[in-house]
Amino acid sequence: MSRSGMIRAACVALLLALVLRPHWFTPVFAPFAPAGGPVIYERASILSLSLSHLGLVALASGLATLVAVGLAILVTRPAGAAFLPLSRTITNIGQTFPPVAVLALAVPALGFGAGPTLVALFLYGLLPIFETAIAGLSTLPPATMEAARGIGLTRWQRLIRVELPLALPVILTGIRLSVVIAIGTATVGSTVAARTLGEVIIAGLLTSNTAFVLQGGVIVGLFAVLVYDALSLLETALTRRLGRQSAGAEA
Repeated sequence: MSRSGMIRAACVALLLALVLRPHWFTPVFAPFAPAGGPVIYERASILSLSLSHLGLVALASGLATLVAVGLAILVTRPAGAAFLPLSRTITNIGQTFPPVAVLALAVPALGFGAGPTLVALFLYGLLPIFETAIAGLSTLPPATMEAARGIGLTRWQRLIRVELPLALPVILTGIRLSVVIAIGTATVGSTVAARTLGEVIIAGLLTSNTAFVLQGGVIVGLFAVLVYDALSLLETALTRRLGRQSAGAEA
């Protein structure tokens, strides 16, 4: 096993232990807990909080991907090019307001819970995916596109069979950035009663218990690192596959 593989396996093992057997780490976090106070967060299952956290991130990132890629496809067509400035304005909305402000604005309409957090994560995830999707769809090899037209593919067929597969590695870069941002930002959702790992961190801040803050922060950090790494590996694999297909086509 390579060095990077060993580090990856160690991070996965550490994350699983922190989520499934948090009490194993009592000696590690004990020095950071207040005298006589709890060391490990026990008000809710770390596993259930982790699953809820990742579920919110997955749902918000999936919706952001559908909307952002859809807008990118629209504005890279001749008929939709005029909507590029408007689309950029829409996708920039999430970056204009801090997450706490989005939550505060969403709570009166959606109430407390997962709803406001989904809105905030969705808006924050649009811009990276939109910009990379535009870059991927706008820089396709002219010879490949000409060949697709030459064999009689319709516009819809070219989009599905040629453009999106070729642009996918670039689009994945934006999705990777968006997902990692969402994993960290989702912790703020606990301020409006969403079930996320931010619950552990906020409990630590409210009780001056650094052990809770470290416990939640380390788990969120490991999730972000491992998801980023997994998506990077997927992006690399797709790039190599497309490279082999291009070489085979030229041969």
